[in-house]
Amino acid sequence: MDLHALLSGFMGFLMMISAWLGISLPQPALDSLPVLHLSTTTEMAASSSMPTDQATNATKDVPSMMGTSTVMAGATSTALVAASAYQTGSAWLATLPLGDGDYVTAAPKKGYIYLCHVTNGGQGAQVTGSWIHGNTWTPAEKIAVEGSVSWPSAKYSMTVTDGTRLITSNGLPTDRTTGIFPIQASDPAYQIDRNPNTITAQDYSFSLPVSPSAAASPGCIYGQVGIMDNGVPLFDAFDNENRDAVAREEQDSNQGHPDESGVYHYHGFTDPLKTMPATEVVGFAFDGYPITGPELPSGKYLTTSDLDECHGLTSAIMLDGKSVTTYHYILTEDFPYSVSCFHGKSFEPKPGGGSIQQNQPSQQSQGPQGGQQSPGGAQGGNPPAPPQAAIDVCTGKSSGAACTVSNGPSGICATLGTYFACKPN
Repeated sequence: MDLHALLSGFMGFLMMISAWLGISLPQPALDSLPVLHLSTTTEMAASSSMPTDQATNATKDVPSMMGTSTVMAGATSTALVAASAYQTGSAWLATLPLGDGDYVTAAPKKGYIYLCHVTNGGQGAQVTGSWIHGNTWTPAEKIAVEGSVSWPSAKYSMTVTDGTRLITSNGLPTDRTTGIFPIQASDPAYQIDRNPNTITAQDYSFSLPVSPSAAASPGCIYGQVGIMDNGVPLFDAFDNENRDAVAREEQDSNQGHPDESGVYHYHGFTDPLKTMPATEVVGFAFDGYPITGPELPSGKYLTTSDLDECHGLTSAIMLDGKSVTTYHYILTEDFPYSVSCFHGKSFEPKPGGGSIQQNQPSQQSQGPQGGQQSPGGAQGGNPPAPPQAAIDVCTGKSSGAACTVSNGPSGICATLGTYFACKPN
């Protein structure tokens, strides 16, 4: 054992002993050693004597020199692993793993997207870009959609009242330009991805909890994961063929593009956020937890290997003008890039499949309900929503799977308008 490892292990031991005795030690920086890993299914109690800015996550494949210990933190016992041989963060990566097909449907898994259902029959980029090399891709080699279109009509607002965070937006970026869409035939990107869609203004209103709490177990996602603080929706990392959208689809220089409904959106990390600290909020997931940048004080960056199965960790961040220790998601350079399952109860608009639903004011729910429609409402010419039980019974199933609604008919799971639900035989 070298001296560095011995000292790191000793410091980890002192921290755990001090927490148990209620003694405060100097608080380490987010990227200092040792790193303590926190299970995603347990929130660190607010009354814990652990240092409030101690970085925590759930990396399982890190060598431990001290085994597993238990620290009594308020009303919960949190399993901690001192990983003294582990240095949080890494340099900006030149080559990234390709995330094609990296999803799960039964339970969350680190590095994978936990989908509520798997879509079939979609379409993504028509040609494989030259920047994709087998199971990896090189971001610096990827071309972007040309153009620099400003949006002076862009709108975004966030208000916090009575425990509710109300976010409204018209979906247009307030702080940057977009490329020209549909992609022009003269644009080199057209040879890869002939996106025919036009960016159009939307009407979003999302009510999220200001103080979210961890769910008993992480929740799956339908395709939409949050809203950025420039008003642009954040989708999961897949295209309509369940391939790595960031690597395969053509986006503009800010990594955005529109879908068939005209919804301009991101699938993950955007270059302007490269220097955003891991303490700075850049958006909110649909369970109410913040999304932050990846950069550490050392100049290194958090990557998927540093995070838990939902792509987050618990640490001190600046939230609503004050330092708060909370769970938060990290935008990383590598797949799955952002939220890969929900740490808390989700108010994600349903169903997924790509587009965030536009709110109809007469149908919008009150309180922390994420802009969902009432069950009987129709939208955009689509048929009325099927019963919630018919949607729930197909959660996690593939198209064509057998299903039976409680006290109702049997059928198969299928897409009904914009819903994925049990279709009676």
